[in-house]
Amino acid sequence: MKKQNLRSMAAQAVEQVVEQGQSLSNVLPPLQQKVSDKDKALLQELCFGVLRTLSQLEWLINKLMSRPMTGKQRTVHYLIMVGFYQLLHTRIPPHAALAETVEGAVAIKRPQLKGLINGVLRQFQRQQEELLAEFARTENQYLHPSWLLNRLKKAYPQQWQDIAGANNQRPPMWLRVNRNHHTRDAWLALLKESGMNGFTHDAYPDAVRLETPAPVHALPGFEEGWVTVQDASAQGCMTWLEPQNGEKILDLCAAPGGKTTHILEVAPQASVLAVDVDEQRLSRVYDNLKRLGLKAQVKQGDGRKPAEWCGDTQFDRILLDAPCSATGVIRRHPDIKWLRRDRDINELAQLQAEILDAVWPHLKSGGTLVYATCSVLPEENCQQIAAFLKRTPNASLHGTGTPERPGLQNLPGAEEGDGFFYAKLIKE
Repeated sequence: MKKQNLRSMAAQAVEQVVEQGQSLSNVLPPLQQKVSDKDKALLQELCFGVLRTLSQLEWLINKLMSRPMTGKQRTVHYLIMVGFYQLLHTRIPPHAALAETVEGAVAIKRPQLKGLINGVLRQFQRQQEELLAEFARTENQYLHPSWLLNRLKKAYPQQWQDIAGANNQRPPMWLRVNRNHHTRDAWLALLKESGMNGFTHDAYPDAVRLETPAPVHALPGFEEGWVTVQDASAQGCMTWLEPQNGEKILDLCAAPGGKTTHILEVAPQASVLAVDVDEQRLSRVYDNLKRLGLKAQVKQGDGRKPAEWCGDTQFDRILLDAPCSATGVIRRHPDIKWLRRDRDINELAQLQAEILDAVWPHLKSGGTLVYATCSVLPEENCQQIAAFLKRTPNASLHGTGTPERPGLQNLPGAEEGDGFFYAKLIKE
């Protein structure tokens, strides 16, 4: 395998996210296929890390360069960021970080700029202390775009700094133990035998947090379907959905299938229809069902037009994991901070309302609909449900919040799940 320059690859990936609005989860995997297993992790660390700390790196570049790199030189702007990130946030020896980053100019066919990159990074090393002290006095220190910080301040006047701080951490690794194979305690004992430690969650009975994240193939019985990677908060959906054997259940916006498979682990004799608008992401639903040896009907379809994919079928339970801003999972997907725009929030709230209204008639009388998002913004969550209850006389809220502030909001925490919202609605 030809040795690739990881720094230039990371710079190109970040450029595609920031300048072209591409998702890192689409950009990174094809690049990782070009490098050795050992280098995959470092490439991921560089891409995620630069996007996590982008505000800081951008601020430093503006301080140290008299004019921005534009046009075909733009990749060099991101290459310098990759250099800053290594010097600030990794254990890579500074001389190695510098040498590899400067060499990255050759890989992107800009060898004439090696001197410039070297000069900027060395100047940063000389001025690091005073630059960081000045940076710490700016709003950029929170590493979030200003529109999002403003929304967090408005929604959480006491907690916005904690939320921003949690978003900037590396996420914990949560697993879901398949109760059809082992109890959680029995699987934890197997984990301990294989030299790893895990912690349970007080509220979610299948959840285990690893002390240290590990590759899935190292987990006892992963290939056999004993355990699945799924955040604790996402597992909380089952607490409110309470699926039962023999029921007809709709999982809407189901890809990549974590909740579809959880429904079937809790109620193996339920009849589950998993629907998602994205044909490509549905392939992951099939993969997850196959690994776990579970069966569901899987269809591609638009949540706003249920008649097209389920006719006039009525369901006992519906899980609507609505399309949202994903502001609760920024620590897992730091590119969200730079891909989302302020105007997206109202558009998403409108889409959520349309899906809710379209799917409600497909719920049986006495049936349960759980509305969930991985957002922390009230427009998509409590305000959305309050408006729905107002215009839907046969819907009532159960066990999740109050009529004044409907739903339950989880906020991201170091030893907790991601930011997540749930509302349980019963049809009268």
